[in-house]
Amino acid sequence: MTGALVARVLTDVSGIDKEFDYTVPAHLADEAQVGCKVRVDLAGRRVGGWIVALGELSRDPDLAISPEGSRPALKAVAALRGWGPTADLVDLAAWAAWRWAANRALFLGTASSRNAVRHLPAPRLAPPAPPPALRLPTGPGAHVVAIGPAEDPTVIVAQAAQLGPLLVIVPTASRAAVLARRLRRAGGDVALLPEEWAQARAGAAVIVGSRGAAWAPCPGVAAVVVIDAHDELHTSERAPTWNSVGVAVERAERAGVPCYLITSCPGPELVALGPTTTFEAAKQKAGWASMQLVDQRSEDPRLGLYSSRLVDLLRSTEKVACVLNTTGRVRLLACGACGTVARCDVCHAAVSSPEPGVLSCQGCGAMRPYVCASCTSIRLSWLRVGTSRAREDLERLGGRDVGEVTAATKDFPSSSVLVGTEALLRRLDPSSGFATIVFLDFDRELLAARFGAAEHSLALLSTASRLVRGAAGLVVVQTRMPDHPVLQAATVGDPAVALSEEDSARRALRLPPYGALALISGAGGEAWIASLRERHDGTVEVMGPNDGKWLVKAPDHRRLCDLLRSVGPPGGNVRVAVDPQRL
Repeated sequence: MTGALVARVLTDVSGIDKEFDYTVPAHLADEAQVGCKVRVDLAGRRVGGWIVALGELSRDPDLAISPEGSRPALKAVAALRGWGPTADLVDLAAWAAWRWAANRALFLGTASSRNAVRHLPAPRLAPPAPPPALRLPTGPGAHVVAIGPAEDPTVIVAQAAQLGPLLVIVPTASRAAVLARRLRRAGGDVALLPEEWAQARAGAAVIVGSRGAAWAPCPGVAAVVVIDAHDELHTSERAPTWNSVGVAVERAERAGVPCYLITSCPGPELVALGPTTTFEAAKQKAGWASMQLVDQRSEDPRLGLYSSRLVDLLRSTEKVACVLNTTGRVRLLACGACGTVARCDVCHAAVSSPEPGVLSCQGCGAMRPYVCASCTSIRLSWLRVGTSRAREDLERLGGRDVGEVTAATKDFPSSSVLVGTEALLRRLDPSSGFATIVFLDFDRELLAARFGAAEHSLALLSTASRLVRGAAGLVVVQTRMPDHPVLQAATVGDPAVALSEEDSARRALRLPPYGALALISGAGGEAWIASLRERHDGTVEVMGPNDGKWLVKAPDHRRLCDLLRSVGPPGGNVRVAVDPQRL
């Protein structure tokens, strides 16, 4: 006689990363499997969760929570909610929790359907038509594939799909939808996430989605592709700062299949993951747009952001998109009479001008009239303007309607001249007809307070090149540093010009991939760091606090993540960002 079937359950309750045992009722035993979503009773309330292990009490000692004679009666699983992630993703979630100092439930939630899935459709496994001969490396693990910004990665995806079920991760949902349509036109069976999660769980020739697709079910996965692997959208902005590239590579290595990291900017962290393949160097260089550098050192300083070249483009070019990575109207001002920077009377923080005639504190929110607090002059100079003020200025200079696009913009404007933050580049499409893109203040990107500033800056130029269709369009960069390696690299269409210097700097400073970093912050950070200091072995450096943040620096991720795990998962008042994008 067999013993009772017991399910070990990880709940979706926030902050609890502990497993609990429940018996599986006989009428649910045939459906229960590792990864299933369930409902269970915990501490007097019903919660959701996932089965992470199954076994019989009489046969599996690991599921015995106490000696046989004193074992308390286990509660029963209340309900099976439907299909969940596959068993391999349950195991992968445990690795990711270690790698990014997080709870497993977050990753299992990402790997699950938004809605309960009780029945699966039939598998659809017809791959798209194979492209002309294209030889991809087939060994397991990461392979970096370098292409030009304007090159279409669909050919590489179609070729990889010939190996078997393929998982494809794209930076944005809109680009994932475009890729899915192209593959379907080529005869491929495609499951587009998150809407077609059930089809992906049942089996599809190609499974496509944005960052969360790194956790998509893909039965029998034969290869993984990450498009624009350099794009920071592959990394979560909120803690845990997990990265879909890291998940994809680990997943491919566990399955013994290749992971193709397609990129036009093969930076140090990508190159460290595996060998680099370049198919046509000449075609790769041709994929970069014509770059025109406007040296603002030779411009009339009274023009500010608006060079004479920019004004000419506004008046002569049909469609122009301008990028300025600062929102708002005027973000920093100084008195034109006495030179004093405009500051708050209450907390002394810098003030901005969200609307004409008003100054607003960026710290405490206090507001006051548009006058200098030191000399009462109303002649305030704009040291740093945002997209709202730039839109007003561009309308006056060009005599045309200008639309503004930021991350908060819901309805995309129909104007032929646009100004916006980096979000503008994310929402434009190569078919939109914007063949000219102008970066109004690119030095802000080159000098950003982030160790990957050069790589990120080059990625922005790569994105712009893709949008203006490579050499057929024009990218104008206003700068006071025209000799910067990033700008020289984009001008000649060779990322190595900038990225080799970036690699040398990171090696010297022991930054990723030559070291590992974690940024600790939050109200409980001091106590958490104190516990961490007691456990590290001397190979880990703890710096701070600086503005309420601590930087933990280790020789590699194994030592860093082991140390973070030894302290325990961070609570709600502690934020741990492993591999932070900004310091």
